[in-house]
Amino acid sequence: MPARRKLTTFNRGRAIAWLHDGVSKCEVARQLGVSHSVIVRLNQRFQTTNNVEERPRSGRPKKTTPWEDRFIQRQALQHRATTCKVIRGQLWEATNINVSERTIGNRLHDARLRSRRPAVRPLLTQGHRRARLAWSRRHLRWTRRDWAQVLFSDESRFNLYHSDGRRKVWRREGERYEDDTVHERVAFGGGSVMVWEGLQPSSTHPPVPCGRESHWSTLQGRNSRPYCLADPAADWPKRRVSG
Repeated sequence: MPARRKLTTFNRGRAIAWLHDGVSKCEVARQLGVSHSVIVRLNQRFQTTNNVEERPRSGRPKKTTPWEDRFIQRQALQHRATTCKVIRGQLWEATNINVSERTIGNRLHDARLRSRRPAVRPLLTQGHRRARLAWSRRHLRWTRRDWAQVLFSDESRFNLYHSDGRRKVWRREGERYEDDTVHERVAFGGGSVMVWEGLQPSSTHPPVPCGRESHWSTLQGRNSRPYCLADPAADWPKRRVSG
Protein backbone atom coordinates (compact mmCIF):
# COMPACT_ATOMS: atom_id res chain seq x y z
CA MET A 1 0.00 0.00 0.00
CA PRO A 2 1.47 3.43 -0.87
CA ALA A 3 2.58 5.56 2.05
CA ARG A 4 0.24 8.39 2.96
CA ARG A 5 1.68 11.78 1.99
CA LYS A 6 0.56 15.33 1.36
CA LEU A 7 -0.69 16.29 -2.10
CA THR A 8 0.22 19.52 -3.81
CA THR A 9 -2.50 21.92 -4.89
CA PHE A 10 -1.98 20.91 -8.53
CA ASN A 11 -2.37 17.18 -7.76
CA ARG A 12 -5.47 17.84 -5.67
CA GLY A 13 -7.05 19.48 -8.69
CA ARG A 14 -6.01 16.54 -10.90
CA ALA A 15 -7.54 14.10 -8.43
CA ILE A 16 -10.89 15.93 -8.38
CA ALA A 17 -10.93 16.14 -12.18
CA TRP A 18 -10.28 12.37 -12.47
CA LEU A 19 -13.03 11.61 -9.96
CA HIS A 20 -15.48 13.75 -11.96
CA ASP A 21 -14.47 11.82 -15.08
CA GLY A 22 -15.46 8.58 -13.35
CA VAL A 23 -12.02 7.28 -12.38
CA SER A 24 -12.17 5.22 -9.19
CA LYS A 25 -10.64 6.47 -5.96
CA CYS A 26 -8.28 3.50 -5.84
CA GLU A 27 -6.97 4.27 -9.33
CA VAL A 28 -6.53 7.97 -8.52
CA ALA A 29 -4.62 7.04 -5.38
CA ARG A 30 -2.41 4.68 -7.37
CA GLN A 31 -1.68 7.29 -10.03
CA LEU A 32 -0.71 9.89 -7.44
CA GLY A 33 1.16 7.49 -5.18
CA VAL A 34 -0.91 8.12 -2.05
CA SER A 35 -3.16 6.04 0.15
CA HIS A 36 -6.83 5.54 -0.60
CA SER A 37 -7.86 7.47 2.53
CA VAL A 38 -6.15 10.63 1.24
CA ILE A 39 -8.32 10.66 -1.87
CA VAL A 40 -11.46 9.87 0.14
CA ARG A 41 -10.90 12.83 2.49
CA LEU A 42 -10.00 15.08 -0.41
CA ASN A 43 -13.26 14.26 -2.18
CA GLN A 44 -15.27 14.78 1.01
CA ARG A 45 -13.63 18.16 1.64
CA PHE A 46 -14.30 19.26 -1.95
CA GLN A 47 -17.98 18.29 -1.72
CA THR A 48 -18.34 20.20 1.56
CA THR A 49 -16.34 23.36 0.85
CA ASN A 50 -16.04 23.29 -2.98
CA ASN A 51 -12.32 23.88 -2.43
CA VAL A 52 -9.28 21.59 -2.64
CA GLU A 53 -7.17 23.63 -0.18
CA GLU A 54 -6.67 22.30 3.32
CA ARG A 55 -8.52 24.05 6.11
CA PRO A 56 -6.44 26.04 8.62
CA ARG A 57 -5.21 23.97 11.52
CA SER A 58 -4.99 25.17 15.08
CA GLY A 59 -1.52 23.72 15.59
CA ARG A 60 0.05 22.90 18.89
CA PRO A 61 -1.53 24.94 21.71
CA LYS A 62 0.68 27.47 23.44
CA LYS A 63 1.93 26.50 26.86
CA THR A 64 1.79 30.05 28.17
CA THR A 65 -1.18 32.34 28.67
CA PRO A 66 -1.34 35.96 27.46
CA TRP A 67 -0.63 37.11 31.04
CA GLU A 68 2.45 34.91 31.20
CA ASP A 69 3.59 36.22 27.82
CA ARG A 70 3.37 39.78 29.16
CA PHE A 71 5.26 38.70 32.29
CA ILE A 72 8.11 37.37 30.12
CA GLN A 73 8.23 40.58 28.07
CA ARG A 74 8.13 42.73 31.21
CA GLN A 75 11.11 40.91 32.74
CA ALA A 76 13.14 41.44 29.58
CA LEU A 77 12.23 45.15 29.40
CA GLN A 78 12.92 45.80 33.08
CA HIS A 79 16.27 43.99 33.00
CA ARG A 80 17.64 44.41 29.48
CA ALA A 81 20.75 42.29 30.08
CA THR A 82 18.87 39.29 31.47
CA THR A 83 18.88 35.87 29.79
CA CYS A 84 16.20 33.40 28.79
CA LYS A 85 17.45 31.07 31.51
CA VAL A 86 16.90 33.70 34.19
CA ILE A 87 13.44 34.61 32.88
CA ARG A 88 12.55 30.91 32.81
CA GLY A 89 13.39 30.67 36.51
CA GLN A 90 11.42 33.82 37.32
CA LEU A 91 8.40 32.49 35.45
CA TRP A 92 8.63 29.21 37.38
CA GLU A 93 8.74 31.04 40.71
CA ALA A 94 5.81 33.31 39.80
CA THR A 95 3.43 30.86 38.09
CA ASN A 96 4.83 27.36 38.68
CA ILE A 97 4.90 26.93 34.88
CA ASN A 98 7.90 25.06 33.50
CA VAL A 99 8.80 25.95 29.91
CA SER A 100 11.99 25.69 27.90
CA GLU A 101 14.40 28.53 27.25
CA ARG A 102 13.46 28.25 23.58
CA THR A 103 9.85 29.03 24.48
CA ILE A 104 10.98 32.11 26.40
CA GLY A 105 12.94 33.24 23.35
CA ASN A 106 9.95 32.64 21.07
CA ARG A 107 7.70 34.78 23.27
CA LEU A 108 10.25 37.58 23.20
CA HIS A 109 10.55 37.27 19.42
CA ASP A 110 6.76 37.54 19.17
CA ALA A 111 7.09 40.87 20.98
CA ARG A 112 9.78 41.97 18.44
CA LEU A 113 12.52 41.72 21.05
CA ARG A 114 15.88 40.45 19.79
CA SER A 115 19.14 39.84 21.61
CA ARG A 116 21.74 42.26 20.25
CA ARG A 117 25.14 43.57 21.30
CA PRO A 118 24.63 46.85 23.19
CA ALA A 119 25.93 50.12 21.85
CA VAL A 120 28.88 51.58 23.76
CA ARG A 121 29.21 55.10 25.14
CA PRO A 122 31.30 56.82 27.83
CA LEU A 123 30.13 56.48 31.42
CA LEU A 124 28.57 59.82 32.38
CA THR A 125 27.41 60.43 35.92
CA GLN A 126 25.09 63.29 36.86
CA GLY A 127 28.17 65.24 37.93
CA HIS A 128 29.77 64.68 34.53
CA ARG A 129 26.67 65.90 32.76
CA ARG A 130 26.37 69.04 34.88
CA ALA A 131 30.04 69.84 34.33
CA ARG A 132 29.76 69.35 30.56
CA LEU A 133 26.66 71.53 30.39
CA ALA A 134 28.37 74.28 32.40
CA TRP A 135 31.48 74.08 30.18
CA SER A 136 29.33 74.38 27.04
CA ARG A 137 27.55 77.43 28.40
CA ARG A 138 30.86 79.14 29.33
CA HIS A 139 32.20 78.72 25.79
CA LEU A 140 28.95 79.21 23.94
CA ARG A 141 29.93 82.61 22.48
CA TRP A 142 33.53 81.84 21.61
CA THR A 143 34.57 82.91 18.11
CA ARG A 144 36.80 81.13 15.64
CA ARG A 145 39.68 83.32 16.80
CA ASP A 146 39.16 82.15 20.36
CA TRP A 147 39.22 78.50 19.34
CA ALA A 148 42.33 79.09 17.23
CA GLN A 149 44.22 79.69 20.48
CA VAL A 150 43.42 76.22 21.81
CA LEU A 151 45.56 73.12 21.39
CA PHE A 152 43.45 70.00 20.90
CA SER A 153 45.16 66.74 21.83
CA ASP A 154 44.23 63.08 21.68
CA GLU A 155 45.79 59.67 22.21
CA SER A 156 45.33 56.57 20.09
CA ARG A 157 46.48 53.02 20.53
CA PHE A 158 47.77 51.04 17.54
CA ASN A 159 47.95 47.26 17.84
CA LEU A 160 50.92 45.59 16.22
CA TYR A 161 48.97 42.62 14.82
CA HIS A 162 45.20 43.14 14.63
CA SER A 163 42.34 45.22 15.95
CA ASP A 164 40.53 44.62 19.21
CA GLY A 165 37.14 44.27 17.52
CA ARG A 166 35.32 41.05 16.84
CA ARG A 167 36.36 39.54 13.53
CA LYS A 168 34.33 37.30 11.24
CA VAL A 169 35.17 35.43 8.05
CA TRP A 170 33.12 34.00 5.19
CA ARG A 171 33.71 30.27 4.78
CA ARG A 172 32.09 27.18 3.35
CA GLU A 173 31.47 23.94 5.16
CA GLY A 174 34.75 22.14 5.79
CA GLU A 175 36.88 25.32 5.49
CA ARG A 176 37.23 26.03 9.20
CA TYR A 177 40.97 25.38 9.30
CA GLU A 178 41.89 26.86 5.91
CA ASP A 179 44.68 29.45 6.11
CA ASP A 180 42.38 32.20 4.86
CA THR A 181 39.75 31.51 7.52
CA VAL A 182 41.97 31.05 10.59
CA HIS A 183 42.70 33.93 12.94
CA GLU A 184 46.27 33.71 14.21
CA ARG A 185 46.59 34.80 17.82
CA VAL A 186 49.64 36.17 19.63
CA ALA A 187 49.99 35.82 23.39
CA PHE A 188 48.66 38.87 25.27
CA GLY A 189 47.63 40.54 22.03
CA GLY A 190 51.14 40.93 20.66
CA GLY A 191 51.67 44.42 22.06
CA SER A 192 50.61 47.90 20.98
CA VAL A 193 51.88 51.47 20.70
CA MET A 194 50.14 54.48 22.27
CA VAL A 195 50.63 57.71 20.32
CA TRP A 196 49.83 61.26 21.45
CA GLU A 197 49.31 64.16 19.06
CA GLY A 198 48.29 67.80 19.37
CA LEU A 199 46.28 69.74 16.78
CA GLN A 200 45.58 73.44 16.30
CA PRO A 201 44.53 75.46 13.22
CA SER A 202 47.96 76.73 12.19
CA SER A 203 50.06 73.61 12.74
CA THR A 204 50.18 70.06 14.01
CA HIS A 205 52.33 68.70 16.82
CA PRO A 206 54.45 65.72 15.71
CA PRO A 207 53.14 62.37 17.01
CA VAL A 208 54.77 61.32 20.28
CA PRO A 209 54.96 57.66 21.40
CA CYS A 210 53.72 57.22 24.96
CA GLY A 211 55.35 54.94 27.50
CA ARG A 212 53.51 53.01 30.15
CA GLU A 213 54.28 55.68 32.76
CA SER A 214 52.95 58.51 30.56
CA HIS A 215 50.05 60.58 31.80
CA TRP A 216 48.19 63.40 30.13
CA SER A 217 49.76 65.98 32.43
CA THR A 218 53.25 64.60 31.70
CA LEU A 219 52.58 64.74 27.98
CA GLN A 220 51.36 68.30 28.29
CA GLY A 221 54.44 69.41 30.19
CA ARG A 222 57.02 67.59 28.06
CA ASN A 223 55.49 68.04 24.60
CA SER A 224 52.65 70.49 24.18
CA ARG A 225 53.94 73.36 26.33
CA PRO A 226 57.47 73.59 24.77
CA TYR A 227 56.02 73.21 21.30
CA CYS A 228 53.52 76.01 21.86
CA LEU A 229 56.11 78.37 23.33
CA ALA A 230 58.52 77.65 20.45
CA ASP A 231 55.99 78.83 17.87
CA PRO A 232 56.67 82.58 17.36
CA ALA A 233 53.23 83.14 15.81
CA ALA A 234 51.38 81.39 18.59
CA ASP A 235 50.03 83.78 21.16
CA TRP A 236 47.27 81.24 21.79
CA PRO A 237 49.07 79.27 24.54
CA LYS A 238 48.01 82.09 26.84
CA ARG A 239 44.48 80.72 26.69
CA ARG A 240 43.52 77.61 28.54
CA VAL A 241 40.29 75.71 28.18
CA SER A 242 39.46 73.94 31.39
CA GLY A 243 36.72 71.48 32.08
